[in-house]
Amino acid sequence: MLALFKDTFRALRSRNYRLFIGGQLISLAGTWIQQVAISWLIYRLTHSVWLLGMVAFLNQAPGVLIAPLAGLMADRYDRRRLLMATQSLAMIQAMILAVLTLSGWIQPWHILVLAAFTGVITGLDIPIRQSLVLDLLDQPEDLSNAISLNSSVFNGSRLVGPALAGLLISRVGEGVCFLINGLSFCAVIAALAAIRIRREQTFEAPMGYWQSLQEGLQYVYQHPPMKAILGLVGLTSLVGLPYSVLIPVYAKDILQGNVQTLGWLMGAVGAGALTGAIYLASHKAVERLLKLLPFAVFGFGLIMLLFSGVRSLWLAMACLYLLGLGMMLLFASSNILLQTLADPKKRGRVMSLYTLAYIGMYPIGSLCVGWMGTHWGVSRTLQLGGFLTILGAACYFWAYPHIVRAHQRLTAA
Repeated sequence: MLALFKDTFRALRSRNYRLFIGGQLISLAGTWIQQVAISWLIYRLTHSVWLLGMVAFLNQAPGVLIAPLAGLMADRYDRRRLLMATQSLAMIQAMILAVLTLSGWIQPWHILVLAAFTGVITGLDIPIRQSLVLDLLDQPEDLSNAISLNSSVFNGSRLVGPALAGLLISRVGEGVCFLINGLSFCAVIAALAAIRIRREQTFEAPMGYWQSLQEGLQYVYQHPPMKAILGLVGLTSLVGLPYSVLIPVYAKDILQGNVQTLGWLMGAVGAGALTGAIYLASHKAVERLLKLLPFAVFGFGLIMLLFSGVRSLWLAMACLYLLGLGMMLLFASSNILLQTLADPKKRGRVMSLYTLAYIGMYPIGSLCVGWMGTHWGVSRTLQLGGFLTILGAACYFWAYPHIVRAHQRLTAA
């Protein structure tokens, strides 16, 4: 039992990583509180499913243009300082949102503009954050555990944050939620300021912007396992993950609930994702993750089909728990595999492509889900997403032998 505990938390033996994860624990709770509050606020103001989808789209879409630049920056400049800058910008966004809401000036267009600003920050933040993790570790072999623990913190916050948001919104309103999130960034900025990276970071030699991007694309194209992983992530983000856009509608219109109902549903997703992250943190065999990916995606699609017909809060929470579990097994495993396989000098650009597959497809899917949810209804929209997700898993299963052979050649090189 003690050995399992040590294996699960082995990355915490690195001081820099402990500082980083501690700051994240506080900041991410605030982020989830804000995310639930924004969804509830826009739906309360407009009662529009389409605008829910538009907010989700703007929260991610600008990152499609920004992520390649961020990956290039992460391969050239100090990642810790870059991350401090993105977190400071996120704090400013939250404070503006808090002032507008608490003053009573908030309008739907304010939310849309600030959501687009968040999308820019996200596009910068994710490739830099992901490529920084290895630099924080005293033992590079702890990378897979560090990524899993980071996912555990992310989803532990996802479990606590929405539940707190439900309580806060019903008692003090959305504005206080935004203020709490703004203040929470102080923790992660202070932690980043205290980090001292002793191991020399590996940066790519400067070259032209387009040449650098083309080199990163060519590098991934030449490695089939990376292409397959990114394809599966992109498909699931496009047709599966946008189910979350419909949760406020599901809570209010189908379950006839309130903001606390939304908090319970979002918390169930976080609980499932936390379970998946802890499972990954306790396992060292990275090569098994290639086989795990299609099972996670297939299960995700199947549960979406089941969820589309559920009309009970407890059954809905059970389905969302399993959706969170499948989501985490896919995205965290993909992250671990890509960072393990990538050349350190190209890690930033590889993770920028991961960001594109993740946040680039999600906003497109969110817009489609918002439109389909309005015209087709929530249940039919979920059913279509579940079917297409299962189809993607089947394609991966078909190509699996070729992917494994290519992975063996890559790791042996």
